[in-house]
Amino acid sequence: MTGTDEKLERLQQLLLRVHTVVEEADARYITNSKMLVQLKMLVDNMYEGYHILDTLKYRSLPESVEDVEGSEASTSWINFPSLKRLRKGSDTARSIGLTNGLDSAVGTLEAAIANMSEFVILLGGCERVSRRPYDTYLYTDNFMFGRHVEKQHIINILLQNHAHLAAPTVLPVIGGYKVGKKTLISHVCNDEQVRSYFSSILYIKEDNIGSIDEAKFSSQRILVVIEFVSDVSDEDWEKFYSSVTQMSGPSSKVIVISRLHNLARVGTTEPVYVNSLSQQEFSYLFKMLTFGSTNAEEYPQLASIANKLAIVLQGSLVTTNVVADLLRRNLDVQFWLCTMQRFKGMLANNIEKFGEHPKDMLEKEHPVHIIGFTSSSCPVPLRLMPPQVEKHELPRQNQLPNVMFGDIVAGFKAVPDEEFEIVSWESRLPPYTKYIHSVEVNVDKKTLCSTPSGKRRSSKWYKQTWQTVHCSRAYWLAIGSWTVQCSVQQLALTNIA
Repeated sequence: MTGTDEKLERLQQLLLRVHTVVEEADARYITNSKMLVQLKMLVDNMYEGYHILDTLKYRSLPESVEDVEGSEASTSWINFPSLKRLRKGSDTARSIGLTNGLDSAVGTLEAAIANMSEFVILLGGCERVSRRPYDTYLYTDNFMFGRHVEKQHIINILLQNHAHLAAPTVLPVIGGYKVGKKTLISHVCNDEQVRSYFSSILYIKEDNIGSIDEAKFSSQRILVVIEFVSDVSDEDWEKFYSSVTQMSGPSSKVIVISRLHNLARVGTTEPVYVNSLSQQEFSYLFKMLTFGSTNAEEYPQLASIANKLAIVLQGSLVTTNVVADLLRRNLDVQFWLCTMQRFKGMLANNIEKFGEHPKDMLEKEHPVHIIGFTSSSCPVPLRLMPPQVEKHELPRQNQLPNVMFGDIVAGFKAVPDEEFEIVSWESRLPPYTKYIHSVEVNVDKKTLCSTPSGKRRSSKWYKQTWQTVHCSRAYWLAIGSWTVQCSVQQLALTNIA
């Protein structure tokens, strides 16, 4: 056993001890603010350790894992700063960096464990969180990841007895696009202590702040939750806040959810900021969702692909659920590689055209080009619009054809020839929330696939066509229906010949 192997074994032992404490902390009500700070540091160190462990564990896998992906689809994205780690660097420099990272992770976790005894003793005196099996075990992905510190901090504020104050406490919860603000507040509001503390919890739309239904209020202690997509004038806010004050009882609270940092001004207490998951946290989450109950240790090559794909996705939580669900159903190496190739191709196309990651473009409510997600040798350019959130029980007018995003990625469904909608994700639990994107097919297939009369297609075109068909063949082989693709492959071979 080499020195590195011994350190890796030591890192695994340390991670097991730290993870045990973190898991126990997740099941306790922690009211001490300094303990929450210590827990946050412990969690960050833990995910950094897992990231180093996975990186070193799979470093010796054959380089064919990257070579199979196809060089043509990975020429423009290599200059994107946060994705450079996917490319091969200097073996010596990379080895030194990994060794230093391993030493640092081991040292940090050893120091954390040495200073953890008081934390563990205090943790034993914290009340246990009551959890129902429905909340935890119905689905492997039915949980909130990485927000325990924020959740506990919000609960602590909500449970403070401010009966001496004349007006409700206002807590702003500020965070970026689709980072999980509403999910966090939903879990807070479903907490047993919160539900028993308030007589009722009211959800108000920002459009209705000027006409509050007094029948929903009482003179008892209530919790009001309101989300602002756009800014609100000081005058409108004062009217709303005054109405809530008059119609609610002592120690009532108001939670304001928004992406706008400017709305922190309406708070009567310090805002809670919900940030994106770190790359280390996201990689751990993606791997956990992707493998589910399957032991990733038994599929080292797939685990390596999952690590690379997590970097490509850049923390997009909605896309993560879609891709993880798709890959979890099919533990086939070629299937996973082709999925990664398609996302990298889409990423390369958007960075080449717009200079931005698709996740950042959707955050700015800009459309994203998703060319390359079709199984055809003639890819269809599609423009994916930012998602609209909709509840299943609400009827819709002028509904367009729906296609599941996972079916598009896997090549299970043909792309319609006209405008349609992609359902990127649908919750399996009430109220069955959907993320729906409208999609424009904005190019004539004939024009795209044809060439001027008498001109021979370039060898580059045939190479790209062969790569696309080869990838499609792998998909169909993976689902046991490859005969449909044989004729397409033979046609491509004939053209190349």
